[in-house]
Amino acid sequence: MIQKLLIANRGEIACRIIRTAREMGIATVAVYSDADAKALHVRSADEAVHIGPSPAAESYLVGEKIIAAARQTGAEAIHPGYGFLSENAGFAQAVIDSDLIWVGPKPSSIEAMGLKDAAKKLMREAGVPVTPGYEGKDQSFERLKQEADAIGYPVLIKAVAGGGGKGMRKVDKAEDFAASLESCRREAKASFSNDEVLLEKWITSPRHIEVQVFGDSHGNVVHLFERDCSLQRRHQKVIEEAPAPGMDEATREEICAAAVRAAKAVDYEGAGTIEFIADASEGLRADRIFFMEMNTRLQVEHPVTEEITGVDLVEWQLRVAGGEAIPATQDELFIDGHSIEARLYAEDPTGGFLPSTGRLEHFDLGVEGRIETGVEEGDMISPFYDPMVAKLVVWGETRAEAIDQLADIAESVEIWPVKTNAAFIANCLRDEDFEEANLDTGFIESKLDVLVSSDEADAEIWQTAADFVALAETEEHDDLPIGLRLNAPGALDAVLTHKGETRSIPAARTHAESHATGFVDPERAVVFADGQSFVFERQARGSGAGAVGDGAILAPMPGKVIAVDVAEGDAVTAGQRLMVLEAMKMEHALTAPFDGTVTELSASEGGQVQVEAVLAVVEPVED
Repeated sequence: MIQKLLIANRGEIACRIIRTAREMGIATVAVYSDADAKALHVRSADEAVHIGPSPAAESYLVGEKIIAAARQTGAEAIHPGYGFLSENAGFAQAVIDSDLIWVGPKPSSIEAMGLKDAAKKLMREAGVPVTPGYEGKDQSFERLKQEADAIGYPVLIKAVAGGGGKGMRKVDKAEDFAASLESCRREAKASFSNDEVLLEKWITSPRHIEVQVFGDSHGNVVHLFERDCSLQRRHQKVIEEAPAPGMDEATREEICAAAVRAAKAVDYEGAGTIEFIADASEGLRADRIFFMEMNTRLQVEHPVTEEITGVDLVEWQLRVAGGEAIPATQDELFIDGHSIEARLYAEDPTGGFLPSTGRLEHFDLGVEGRIETGVEEGDMISPFYDPMVAKLVVWGETRAEAIDQLADIAESVEIWPVKTNAAFIANCLRDEDFEEANLDTGFIESKLDVLVSSDEADAEIWQTAADFVALAETEEHDDLPIGLRLNAPGALDAVLTHKGETRSIPAARTHAESHATGFVDPERAVVFADGQSFVFERQARGSGAGAVGDGAILAPMPGKVIAVDVAEGDAVTAGQRLMVLEAMKMEHALTAPFDGTVTELSASEGGQVQVEAVLAVVEPVED
């Protein structure tokens, strides 16, 4: 048994591995970059070693530093997690050459499956169904165009060394082939230093089906059934589930047997995944499911397999790496219930899914389901790495039960000020086609407009924010956490600004039961509803944000003035925006406290201001 393990990774997968290692009595060593010095995986491990600057290319991707950290701490094994160096055959060999245990497949297995063209040839020889296409060495334009014409359009161009959705182009008609090939080659060269491509027939109604396989050094290989990963956006998985909906036993038996043949063909050890593309235009059929590639590592979505089989795949990895046989035979493995996983990303769906970075000032994922995360409240979402915040995983007796559980969890996510795709996840799960398993890999793109929720607050959210503020002021207590219900908060008015719009709203004397939660602090009210956060700047005592009763507009915190909307002498009305202050990467609108005239203006666009600096003065209109 391994005694001390170094995890050559970060975030949720490092925390996941640490948890199982601790349960097995194995000491753990974390590695970290500058950006991760205070990260959860560092705090969770028994020891931690700094390996370099924040960019992954200078830390997590430098194999020599990781091996040196293992030697320094006396770790006898290295687990690569997924991503980074997990499928780097050279690193795996370097670990082995350093007399350390590599928790993963043999370098030769990684190499055999590393190039898609060679892997497809190998799989064809092993009797694994392969998508019709061309994987030849003749990479001339003339030959590739000839083969594409013979396959028939639409055709898919794929980089032979590709992965993660890079180096892929769908070509719908012959006249588009040349431009698509050039674009694909250019991206492949930049991403993988290899511009060779292969061609595949584009599959109608494609489903992404993958099979979890596991091998050991004693010649045993088993499968742990299949997963469906069809819900993707730009070739990146969003929601995964096991087992695949609509998979009958005969088809399952054939496809899983093919996966085992694939693993045996490369003498596979450890956890791996055989990925297939299925033509689901007439349902899932074994004669329409084709090999795509093999991932020679643990997958992000491995928890759904664990949930339906009761197997801890990380424990199996550590035992097999230590020389043990697989802990179960094929006959002992079976499917129990249904599991679904969603990837919670720090990104803004309303802003084109751009990553959202910053400190997690408020972070609550609830207590339901299985939450796999590498962050806690107060931690930073860094711009240096993948923006995944957590994996939300559920198990249910039925698929419908699992869907309902996971949608409830996504709708209850409370994260601020970082934006997430929680509402987007919930909308996917609640979609009628998803519930009825009418799936393919184009599901999200075809429904994007209805799956992305508006970030505009409706009347109910405005009212809830006003009630939260009124309750906080009635209790004379800021930083007030709000529960699920409000009890007649009183008759105070709340003047709030949201996305540049200011409203004065009387608090409700009676309030229907609200599903929203949130909090109030001296500057703002934040309302959480249906997986989204809505931020309202508070206007103290009916004045502008940061204003006092005499009409002086004060800076609520240090920041930069990014817009000035008025000039001295201007007449203004209550709630009118006077200027915008940017602080902590957020914009704060400062508004007029009442009808009046701007008699002083000391703020200028681009200027830096300190907290409580007088930025303007508004004198009220005399009766």
